[in-house]
Amino acid sequence: MAQPPLNGAGRGGRGALLAEALKNVVRRPGEGLPESGVAQPPQQRQSTAPQTVKAGTGHASPVRAQASPATMGRGAILASLFQAGKAGASPSPPAPASPQAPGQHGKPQSPVRGRGMMGLQDIPGLPVYGRGITQLGMQRQSTDTAVRPKERESPPVSSPPQAKQPSPSSPSVQQAKPQALAQPMAKLSLEEKKERNIPPPGTVGQPVRVACNYIPVKSNLTAICQYAVSFSPQIDSRSMRYGMLYDHEDIIGDVKAFDGAILYLPKKLPQSVTEVQSTRKTDGALIKVRITLTNELAPDDRQCLTVYNIIFKNVMRELELKQVGRNYYDPKHPIIIAQHKMEVWPGYITAIQAYDGGLMLNTDISHKVLRTETVLDMMQSIYQSSSGRGFQEACTKQLVGEVVLTRYNNKTYRIDDISWDENPRSCFTFHTGEQVSFVDYYKKSYNINIMDDCQPLIISRPKKRAKDADRDEVLCLIPELCCMTGLTDNMRQDFRVMKDIAVHTRVTPMQRDLAMRKFIKNVDSNPKAKAAMAKWGLYLDHDLLRTEARQLPLEKIILKNRSFQSNVEADFGREVTREPVLVPVDLQCWMVLFCARDEHKANDYITMMKKVCPSLGIRVNTPALFRLENDRTETYLRIIRDNLKPQVQMVVCIFPTPRDDRYSAIKKLCCVDSPVPSQVINAKTIGSQQKLRSVTQKIALQINAKLGGELWALEIPLKNIMVVGIDVYHEIKKGVRSVAGFVASTNRELTRWYSRTCFQMPGQELMDGLKLCLTSALKKYHEVNHALPERIFIFRDGVGDGQLNTVAGYEVEQLRECASYFGGESYQPRLAVVIVQKRINTRIFAEYNRGQLDNPRPGTILDHTVTRREWYDFFLVSQHVRQGTVSPTHYIVVADDTGLKPDHMQRLSYKLTHLYYNWPGTVRVPAPCQYAHKLAYLVGQSIHKDPSLDLADRLFFL
Repeated sequence: MAQPPLNGAGRGGRGALLAEALKNVVRRPGEGLPESGVAQPPQQRQSTAPQTVKAGTGHASPVRAQASPATMGRGAILASLFQAGKAGASPSPPAPASPQAPGQHGKPQSPVRGRGMMGLQDIPGLPVYGRGITQLGMQRQSTDTAVRPKERESPPVSSPPQAKQPSPSSPSVQQAKPQALAQPMAKLSLEEKKERNIPPPGTVGQPVRVACNYIPVKSNLTAICQYAVSFSPQIDSRSMRYGMLYDHEDIIGDVKAFDGAILYLPKKLPQSVTEVQSTRKTDGALIKVRITLTNELAPDDRQCLTVYNIIFKNVMRELELKQVGRNYYDPKHPIIIAQHKMEVWPGYITAIQAYDGGLMLNTDISHKVLRTETVLDMMQSIYQSSSGRGFQEACTKQLVGEVVLTRYNNKTYRIDDISWDENPRSCFTFHTGEQVSFVDYYKKSYNINIMDDCQPLIISRPKKRAKDADRDEVLCLIPELCCMTGLTDNMRQDFRVMKDIAVHTRVTPMQRDLAMRKFIKNVDSNPKAKAAMAKWGLYLDHDLLRTEARQLPLEKIILKNRSFQSNVEADFGREVTREPVLVPVDLQCWMVLFCARDEHKANDYITMMKKVCPSLGIRVNTPALFRLENDRTETYLRIIRDNLKPQVQMVVCIFPTPRDDRYSAIKKLCCVDSPVPSQVINAKTIGSQQKLRSVTQKIALQINAKLGGELWALEIPLKNIMVVGIDVYHEIKKGVRSVAGFVASTNRELTRWYSRTCFQMPGQELMDGLKLCLTSALKKYHEVNHALPERIFIFRDGVGDGQLNTVAGYEVEQLRECASYFGGESYQPRLAVVIVQKRINTRIFAEYNRGQLDNPRPGTILDHTVTRREWYDFFLVSQHVRQGTVSPTHYIVVADDTGLKPDHMQRLSYKLTHLYYNWPGTVRVPAPCQYAHKLAYLVGQSIHKDPSLDLADRLFFL
């Protein structure tokens, strides 16, 4: 049977076949046009050609004899593999053909492109284009530096692909792929089968040469074989399974990766099923070990990434680095900060992943801050400060939730409880069945003598793994052997502590570049580390990835009487504090509470408010003053309750000292019980006469925003849109419930916002509450604008990589259902859902001055090479930093039918970073995300209830 030619481009292969089968009048992406280039009426496109079976379905689809539909991507591969199998032959690569050679229908055969090319990546003569090019550079020599930089003395350079098209130097394949490797392509996972509409990179902005903390990884592997390993009878001990399998290295070889159940080998064993026997050392029983071939993976298969990262863990061990958490540190060369009883361990973050530019190692420097004091030292300090009263409660409050490190094994544990009824003399059941005391166990296992026999034990409950879901594991630790990690709140508020730590941890781009070059050199110069990679055919490039980013244009800031262009640092604080705000709200009726000792500070603050506010366009009346004789929380609350009138716009409380309990009590009263905007000021903040003017200007702007005023705006060309920000606050210590903050715009200028919160109990679906929030926001939008938004842009923070498919596949459809409450099918707004990730390890360095690396300016966009193959994503540097290295933000568009081009989506995201009213400049995330974060934090940390709806249309949470 004649096969259709593998012509066309992109990912639409199966879509083209399906469209032709359904005889759809509308031409789908990927369908071929007649030679005239003009679409024909449906009756002219009827096919009389023989039918061919569509791969993967078993149903017939018509194929035209002349201008056949442009079969593309994986659809073409599946069709060809299926037909080859039906003809009784195993799939094999076709003979090399010149691009100019005529196809089966008498016209030139077009190259197969896109990710579907992955299964035929080694067929000579077929150039590969698009995101599917990702891993091809690993198996052949390449001159396209955007895919895999060449080894050379000068830094590797990457040029951004134009519409995902290659440079003329696209790599050609040198050797054919073994037949067996084509078979996994027929078993595409559900996740891979789901087509994603990934647009080409943007083009707006000035080109900027940048370096990234990615090191290209080269591979000469042709396949990785995956085996399932089973034991009969079943062996529960993982270490015992390792030992039994490794007893047969003469069969499996010394190059392997094993996780206790799955074995990966760089070679194929002679038999598909290999059975061997091992002896259990505890009782001499014979155990049958069965090794079954389950798959042959291409080197760029996502399952191979696990293998590569296991290999690199071995590399880090050969470099004598110790794993603490997920990262590796050097405990042999700690940085001692004696004056604060601290030490800093230098280390690295590493992860191998497949990107648009190929297989790369993402690496960054990291620092682990340890305190030399132990948990026992902390307990003794708490005992002395509490004089013994309420000692156990105070210990539990301060220690539960903290993370400690045990130096005898360099592992970290979370404190979940304290067992006051047990001590180191208590006994536990050893794995041999005997009862052993903790004192004897540590002496025998680690040669450690425990000094205090009366100290309680620390309880840590590790997270359950899927295979251990039915077993509760409890670990008991000795306080004197546990070192505190991280910084306390008091340390973070101590300027001297933070300054001394920052000397070692705040690293400039040049210092970071030198540290990563040193890391590459250490791997290359360590024979064991280099051999650990070479066994698997892996090699690191000699320099960081170089490529080209774009600098977005400067934005215009709009005030009441003038507009201006922001500077290159995106800082417009000077202009905002000297000009009238966009929409001022006069402060006519307000009250100020202060302690007697802070009376002069309160008077100075009020006087300064009356001086600076007129220049902001805000009229300020004299407030009602309330002098408190003490600073007790009850006194503040009583004065507010007794004097709060309906006409009061704002309650200002001046605290003599910061206190969380007092702050939470006042916020709960003003946000829930008696809703009124409130402002808390620490007396120390307004105590300096030199800084009083600038501080008061910032407070005045914040108060105006809380009252419903609008400080500034930007030019937003889109009409009839709603922008939503979502963030989730997790209570770490209690672990009871999380709070989601939801903030949505209600006007065209994106300067007024409507906010809601929802609580999420453990195991409860967060989407239930978010649907209610979105429905309420749409009602509010209609109330303000007398119309519903045509397009909704949702920026969601707090979503990890493991949740992306859930958001894209389930939550997006749930959010779409909210529109059905407003007219059924007649109202169907277009929706975009963008995941915003801050906690990433990507760093971007700009080359402004002859190879000298510096922080990129705000508005720097990188949307190729280091982006994901399977997602529509980009990196944006939006804020300016004066110290250390700036961190970009990762935007992943998991759903989008708004019709915006990548340039427009990127510019909208950047514009939104200018609209956070607590900072006259750009912030790291879009303003609605930052607002949602502030709201969720306030509710989760302080008030623990839904705020009153009377405040929902104001930024009361700033």
